[in-house]
Amino acid sequence: MTRTPEKTHREAVQGVSEARRTFLRSMALGGAAVAGGATLGAPAIVSGQEAGATFRIQTSWQPGTTGYRLFEEFCNSMVELTSGELAFTPFPAGAVSGDFQLFDAVRNGVLEGMNVFTVYWAGRMPAGVFLSSYPMGLNHPHQWDMMFNAYGGRELARELYERNGLYFVGHVHHDMNLIHANTEITSLDQFEGVKLRVPGGIVADCFADIGARTTLLPGSEVYPALERGTIDAADFVGPAVNYDLGFHQVTNVIVMGPPSTPCLHQPVDLMDISFSLRAWNQLSDHLKELMPHLVAGYSATHYAGIQAANREAWPKYEEAGTTISRLSEEDAVRFRQVAIPRWFEWANKDTDAARLFSLHLAVMQDPEVAYITPDDIAGYELEL
Repeated sequence: MTRTPEKTHREAVQGVSEARRTFLRSMALGGAAVAGGATLGAPAIVSGQEAGATFRIQTSWQPGTTGYRLFEEFCNSMVELTSGELAFTPFPAGAVSGDFQLFDAVRNGVLEGMNVFTVYWAGRMPAGVFLSSYPMGLNHPHQWDMMFNAYGGRELARELYERNGLYFVGHVHHDMNLIHANTEITSLDQFEGVKLRVPGGIVADCFADIGARTTLLPGSEVYPALERGTIDAADFVGPAVNYDLGFHQVTNVIVMGPPSTPCLHQPVDLMDISFSLRAWNQLSDHLKELMPHLVAGYSATHYAGIQAANREAWPKYEEAGTTISRLSEEDAVRFRQVAIPRWFEWANKDTDAARLFSLHLAVMQDPEVAYITPDDIAGYELEL
């Protein structure tokens, strides 16, 4: 049941079934395992207790989508997960603030928290492009977990957010991104002149380099732009949410990479949960320790829920007459050649971007990843 601001937290707690209690305990414990930190016991369940604080938190997910349903479930579980210490009031994309203005809304106290597509940070600070997926970068979710949890990315992200009046609690896995179009595109050359919606940053630069006419739009404006024909194609999120949004009604082609690299431009699109520093500092030490584990648990639940919905969405596209158009392996090689100079160009925009990208290079060259070799980046340097 959707929680509205009028609902009391007492009603929310009292209405939770025993089955849901079991699920929530499992999610909290799973989060502790995923986060890789201290092992935490399941939170105590306090029936009939008012929440000690209420955080208003807006997501980039639009209402009616699989993503928003999962986000809303997470928010509605917060009173119970925190034993009544904290409640979240969820808002969908655009309800309080525009996506690109969300950072200011949180920093200035209009909202206490956000669940935003982290790539939107690229317009605020160059290092933001390396807090989420970018062309031909880290290609699988576990590699991003390595970067954040084992190579120091989480600590650096927190440092960067704190300078902007925010606290980075943790990253949230979503999916790869798709490109929806009305024209079959089977090679990079066919992007020449295509009016393409992109999220900005390195993604925009790489597609511009191959001749696309790129434009930056928040997610809520993608469907109308496709419907009106003001754009020819759009990068947005994965199959389930894009189907929820009706993209199959205004396009008839999904453009993907070759089997080795199904998504060339954003293979691991990330979100995050962040609070204003003011709100974060209100929390007890216990909640500050607990929250990253809860967010890690939500990330695992969110990713699994999205993938389950994707499984159901793909046949629906086929029924709607949508076809999949694949680029070639040669295109993947060429796109990497386009991307690598852009990696270093963005990394050298400032020292913070260089520091963050250096972690990516370390993961890419980790023997368990072996994604690039020193020869691939010969002649490029980071200005640390």
